[in-house]
Amino acid sequence: MITQTKRNAIRQRIHDRIRRKLSGTAERPRLNVYRSLNHIYAQVIDDLKGETIASTSTMVLKLKTGGNIAAAKEIGKAIAEKAQEKGVKKVVFDRGGFLYHGRIKAVAEAAREAGLEF
Repeated sequence: MITQTKRNAIRQRIHDRIRRKLSGTAERPRLNVYRSLNHIYAQVIDDLKGETIASTSTMVLKLKTGGNIAAAKEIGKAIAEKAQEKGVKKVVFDRGGFLYHGRIKAVAEAAREAGLEF
C-alpha cells in the first residue's frame, strides 16, 4: 500500500519533470491545475514575470462540494472567463503531475468550451 506522502512525492516528481519542459509566457501563460481531496484550484501564470494573471478555486466560488466533476467544470468555465477578461486567449495546460483524467480533464474541457485555446 502506498502512503499518501509517498504518492504526493511521486506526483511532485512528475510535476517537476513536466515543468522542466513547460513554461508560461506573456503570450501563452500557463494554466496550472491542482486538486486536493475536497477542492480544485486553477491559476493562469506568467512565468517570465513570475505573476499570477487569474486564479479561482472551489473555495472562492463557494461551491457546496469541490471534489467532483461538476465542480471541476465550474472551475474550468470560471478560469476561462477570468483569463479572457485579462486578455488571455491561448494558454499552456499544466496538469500539475496529476493524470489527465477525471476532474483534471473536466477542468481542461470546460476551459476549452469557454474559449481558451490549448
